[in-house]
Amino acid sequence: MAEQPREQPRRTWRPSLGTGRPQGPQPTTAQARRRLRALVGQLRPARGQLIAAALLALLGVALVAQVRSTDEVGLTQLRQSELVALLDDASARVDALQDEVRQLEDDKEQLQGQEGDEAAARAAQERLNSYSILAGTVPVEGPGISVYVNDPAGMMTQTMLLDAIQELRDAGAEAIQIGNQRVVASSYVGMDEDGAVTLDGTTLVPPYRIIAIGDSHTLAGAMAIPGGFSDSLRGAGGAVQVVESESLVVDALHEAAEPRYAQPVPPTTEP
Repeated sequence: MAEQPREQPRRTWRPSLGTGRPQGPQPTTAQARRRLRALVGQLRPARGQLIAAALLALLGVALVAQVRSTDEVGLTQLRQSELVALLDDASARVDALQDEVRQLEDDKEQLQGQEGDEAAARAAQERLNSYSILAGTVPVEGPGISVYVNDPAGMMTQTMLLDAIQELRDAGAEAIQIGNQRVVASSYVGMDEDGAVTLDGTTLVPPYRIIAIGDSHTLAGAMAIPGGFSDSLRGAGGAVQVVESESLVVDALHEAAEPRYAQPVPPTTEP
């Protein structure tokens, strides 16, 4: 019996890219995956490579900034000793300015203190002037009226004179002078032994003049009140003439007596 030829195993041939020469047998799927992992591992950069790349990038940015600043003139080109000198000079200037500010603040406080003292002195002087006018111890001037009184028959009574003083005060008279007598808060009207009217113990001899400082129009209106001083004196046979003036002088002075009983209350200190 003749021997049959042995069957040869089949081989698969695959053309190589670009060569056309036959290659070995095709690798299995597992082998292909292992080769792919190895290739990726070779391509993946190491940690050291990443750090080196980052440093190179920062170095590039610094070089760009240095190139851009080469044309600029500023403090970056000064030496350390020069920078220290500039800092010392700036500190000295700051200290000098602070000293000047403190001096100006001291001057301001002194000026404010002086202004406060001057304001207090002015206020005290104004109060003194007001009290002196009310007390009748200083002469005053200003607008007002002159009331010329003539009573040849001596018919004016103390009540009439009191009415005249009260009407002028109610009309805002700030200073009143009758004859040579200054009318003040403590003034009193009376009668002498002969029946003549007296002011603070001094007899008023007609004709005499009443001077009142204040709003002239208001004061003149007060002397024209129906049933008032002017009407009463005219009804008794006397004569009254009222003249308004822009400037009058009250120069009669009152000698203030020392109080016997009244004393000022000392100021209390609040807790």
